[in-house]
Amino acid sequence: MIDERFLTHRLRSTSTAGLVGVAVAGGLFFYRLFHHVISWDLFAVVATMAVVKVALMIWYHRTD
Repeated sequence: MIDERFLTHRLRSTSTAGLVGVAVAGGLFFYRLFHHVISWDLFAVVATMAVVKVALMIWYHRTD
């Protein structure tokens, strides 16, 4: 059986993993930008994750 603690831990770990992924992609983007190489694919990943996070925050705030 799956209990509430498992679901809470899964939610926290997924959230933390997503934030770390954004930090790594953003760091890699700015590292390459510092060396005068623009990686639009990394920018797209970071921007997409940021837009989705903000959109979901707004959605949850309005519907909760």
